[in-house]
Amino acid sequence: MTKKALLVLAYGTPGSVDRMRCYLSDIRGGRPMSEEFVDEFKHRYNLIGGSPLTGLTYEQAKRTGEELQRRGLDLTVYVGMRHWSPWIKDAVGQMYLNDIEQAVAIVMAPHYSKMSIGKYWSKIDEAQQLHGTNIKFSFVDSWYRQPKFLEAVEDHIRAGLQRFPAGVRDQIKVVFTAHSLPERLKKMGDPYDDELQDNAKLVAERLGNIDWMFSYQSAAETGEPWLGPQIEDVVVDLAGQGYKHMLVAPIGFVSDHVEILYDIDIEATQIANEHGINLQRIESMNSTPLFIQAVADAVQEKFDA
Repeated sequence: MTKKALLVLAYGTPGSVDRMRCYLSDIRGGRPMSEEFVDEFKHRYNLIGGSPLTGLTYEQAKRTGEELQRRGLDLTVYVGMRHWSPWIKDAVGQMYLNDIEQAVAIVMAPHYSKMSIGKYWSKIDEAQQLHGTNIKFSFVDSWYRQPKFLEAVEDHIRAGLQRFPAGVRDQIKVVFTAHSLPERLKKMGDPYDDELQDNAKLVAERLGNIDWMFSYQSAAETGEPWLGPQIEDVVVDLAGQGYKHMLVAPIGFVSDHVEILYDIDIEATQIANEHGINLQRIESMNSTPLFIQAVADAVQEKFDA
């Protein structure tokens, strides 16, 4: 019988702020950085009490594996991180030691870009070359159209709207967000922006008569244009239009981590407060049952293909 596995992938986060320089260096490919740059990220991580990303990814992997087992899929679940331990190369090495022959890999990010998801696939290829393995991998490139994922986002937005007073719920701007990437992606024909715009539209249609828009967030300072508009500018613009209430729905992220807990909950919220806007955020997917079913559906489709 073929030994099967699921490899769940995520970005990775340092175990402590003491390792922040090493972590940022890996992300930046060894490019030099100032002490101020490193200290700023240490500050952000300290404010949120450290990123819970690794633990949440392990929980998502465990729950997805359990759901697939319930469906009759006999497999082993592994976790690999792109920029920290457990490294993707180590996960693939462990799969080799355990005689895995066939695997599905899925990144805990629903939208495809060559600059994001594509880099995970390259890491798996590099790991296979490193270990001399030939595990037959199937890759889940994009899974935002999974019906249960759309339903889960819809449910989270409806719950988020309930946090506002009943009298103002028809005055709320719902702002969908995702991590920005360099603007040159569009010229390259990369599907990232189109998939996110489509995702936001599909959820908005499910919700019915809502006032919504799409925005990017968490752009890096690299000296080149990044996809926008950025959430910080959107908050100021909405205030100028007279909005007093907004609900942020970060559809590009599925776990609590620094881009949620700092970039939205602290930075964007502070800007909103300064401009007289009540900013709320939907709860992250984390390991909510409907979300886990959506991930399992995406994985099962690859095993069934």
